[in-house]
Amino acid sequence: MKIKDARAVITGGASGLGNAVARYISAQGGRVALLDVQEGPGRDSAAAIGASATFVRCDVTSEAEVNAAMDTAYQALGGLNLLVNCAGVVGAGRVLGKNGPMAGEFFTKVIHINLIGTFLCDKAAAALMQNNPPGVDGERGLLIHTSSVAAFEGQIGQAAYAATKAAVAGMTLPIARELARVGIRCVAIAPGIFRTPMMDGMPPEVQASLAAQVPFPARLGKPEEFAQLIAAVFEIPMLNGETIRLDGAIRMQPK
Repeated sequence: MKIKDARAVITGGASGLGNAVARYISAQGGRVALLDVQEGPGRDSAAAIGASATFVRCDVTSEAEVNAAMDTAYQALGGLNLLVNCAGVVGAGRVLGKNGPMAGEFFTKVIHINLIGTFLCDKAAAALMQNNPPGVDGERGLLIHTSSVAAFEGQIGQAAYAATKAAVAGMTLPIARELARVGIRCVAIAPGIFRTPMMDGMPPEVQASLAAQVPFPARLGKPEEFAQLIAAVFEIPMLNGETIRLDGAIRMQPK
């Protein structure tokens, strides 16, 4: 598959890494559908990209909404051969915080968005992709999971977040193995510290301190680098069932 032929659904596409992926794929000639709960920013982002982009409001924790949004995106794109799961929340909080133990509802919410949301989108997209005409090697599509280095070196305050990102990485191989029979690949990407809207909201000295922790290159990751990796995975069919770290060789400290 070539990225110019991508018909991509990108969850969390209104901002951050998801929006960078949408812009990159569109610039390469592909078509994109941005799924997000942020309706205003989502429509604005799709409009800024142009005619190759469409916006569909979707709460990834709702199975009914995911199924309906995926069908709508499929019709708008004229097909579907790439899903990029970028919808997620940081979910920072200590198990034993200043105001007492973490509420179970908070932990559950992070699980619902980051993990269950990814699964719901995976199965809805795969159900459509399985009917694509087979390409070279019988390939029909690609599912991308967004994990994190926190899956491997979760920091203090990241119990919920790290649990979801480890789980997203953990279900990548089983899904890849199962969907091999219909020519659908599944790959996870584990970014390190990237420049996103959340990062831009931090003081410059904090950003500089985080960048200095990256061995090389000693800077924050660029969202377009994340998008470039997705394009490479899309075009290299042998990449399957793997979690790829994209982190400048950083290994996170306890805090």
